[in-house]
Amino acid sequence: MSSVAATAAWRALVKAASDPYQRAGRFAWHFARGKLRWDPVFSHLLARGVIAPRTRLLDIGCGQGLLASLLAAAAQAARDGRWPSDWAEAPVDVRVSGIEVRERDVVRARHALGDGIDIVCADMRTASFPAVDAVVILDVLHYVGIADQDALLARVRAVLPIGGKLVLRIGDAAVRRGFAASAWVDRFVKLARGQGFDRSAGRTLAAWQARLADLGFAVTSEPMHAGTPFANMLLVATVERPGLPAPGLRAEQPACGSTTLR
Repeated sequence: MSSVAATAAWRALVKAASDPYQRAGRFAWHFARGKLRWDPVFSHLLARGVIAPRTRLLDIGCGQGLLASLLAAAAQAARDGRWPSDWAEAPVDVRVSGIEVRERDVVRARHALGDGIDIVCADMRTASFPAVDAVVILDVLHYVGIADQDALLARVRAVLPIGGKLVLRIGDAAVRRGFAASAWVDRFVKLARGQGFDRSAGRTLAAWQARLADLGFAVTSEPMHAGTPFANMLLVATVERPGLPAPGLRAEQPACGSTTLR
C-alpha cells in the first residue's frame, strides 16, 4: 500500500474511532480527534502490531477510552477489508478493560462506547487488576511517586503470564530539555483540573529499563515523541521469567475522583 493510501486509511480509522465521542459532548469529540490524529503512539501501536489479535488488554489510566475505541475501529476496518497491507496483523477480537481515576472521563467513555469498554473508576494504585495478556500504561506513571510506580509495576507483572506484554510510554529524564517541557505541560494540565501544581516523578530511560528487567521483563525501547518537544519513549516489555512478588495494597490511597494522585 502506498504512503498516500496508508495515510488515508489512518485518517479513516481516526474518524471511526472519534465519531462515537459525539455522544459524549463536543469537548470529548474534539479531544478524541486531535489526540488520535496527532499523537504518534496510536498509529505506531497499530502499524507495528504491538497489540496482538485476541488479546485480553488492561489500559491503566485509560482516560475517556481512546485506545479501546481505536482498537474497535481497527477490527472493523480489517473485517471490511480496509486494513493497510503493509501494516502488521490487525488487532481483532481484543477485549479491553480500563481503569481511570477521573470520573468525568469515565462518564465520557461510557457515553461514547457503551459496552465497548469495561471501565472502572478507581485509583490505579489500589484498583484490582484482572488476569490479562497485555497491559498498556501511556503517560501516567509520572503522576505518582517512585515508590508507587515500583509497587504498581510489580502488581502489573503479577497478573501477566510468561510471554505477556507491558506497553509503557514514559519521559526520559536524561533528556533534560524534553523532560522539562513535558513536566511543565503536565503541571498546567493538573492545575487546570484542580489537582495542584506538583512536580512529576520521573527517572531516566536506563532506570526504567533496569527496574523492568528486575521484574523479569525483556525490554525494547524507541522514541515516541515525533512532532513534539518532549522526550517520550515507548517501552515494550515482555515477560520472559518469573519476577518479584507484588507488594500489598495500602489502604490510605485515594479513591476514584480524588483531585490528587500524589
